[in-house]
Amino acid sequence: MNCVALITGASRGIGRGIALELATLGWDLVLDYAVNSSAAEKTAAECVSLARERGKTIRAEIYQADIASNSDRKRLIEFTRTTFGRLDLLVNNAGVAPLVRADILEATEESYDRLFNINVKGPYFLTQLAANWMIKQLKTGASPLPFRPKIITISSISAYTASVNRGDYCMAKAALSMLTSLYAARLAEYGINVYEIRPGLIATDMTESVKEKYAQLIKDGLTPINRWGTPEDVGKAVAAIAENLFPYSTGEVLNVDGGFHLRRL
Repeated sequence: MNCVALITGASRGIGRGIALELATLGWDLVLDYAVNSSAAEKTAAECVSLARERGKTIRAEIYQADIASNSDRKRLIEFTRTTFGRLDLLVNNAGVAPLVRADILEATEESYDRLFNINVKGPYFLTQLAANWMIKQLKTGASPLPFRPKIITISSISAYTASVNRGDYCMAKAALSMLTSLYAARLAEYGINVYEIRPGLIATDMTESVKEKYAQLIKDGLTPINRWGTPEDVGKAVAAIAENLFPYSTGEVLNVDGGFHLRRL
């Protein structure tokens, strides 16, 4: 029986990179996408097709759910339960950028509320649902040792890097760092390890609008590793955790940022 991973925001970008790496390892997948549209469904279906090519013996299913919605979160967990009967890994990846990059002296509450509902409230309460199910699995013997369930949250270097034209985004990513610490502390007694992955400058559609700006910064030495990151880079980090290569670590932050976090003189 394959292990099962639920990945939010999995149809494209970093989520797709994670899905493909886990598929390569033989994981079954539930790939969540948020927008209820034919275009979004098509993108998600493409990800499933690619995943099935990578992992010949896996099952991969798509499901539309907006994690900002209480009812949608519950539907997503119930779909996973009904379809696969177990959950071995939750990857909190779904997130949005501000609709408009606005100076913090001019930013609106509407933008703030939208971003926090999706980027913070959603993963906080989805993790709660997943964690309670994982605990139940452990108590009933549905999660045999040594591969206990795990939770990974994808945050960002914005968790500690101030960008005054998108303060709500930075604050949300900082909140996800505390989410990781809180759940790591609470779930340790059950052997459920919790991790945070902080991507740096990753080449996705989300960074397309600032591609020229950051390409020049990278060229000028912003990151010791002198290139853009890729969704596959993040996917490989998730895969390492999924394969239980960090059994004595929890609440740990794994930087996938080309060395951006280093302080250099």
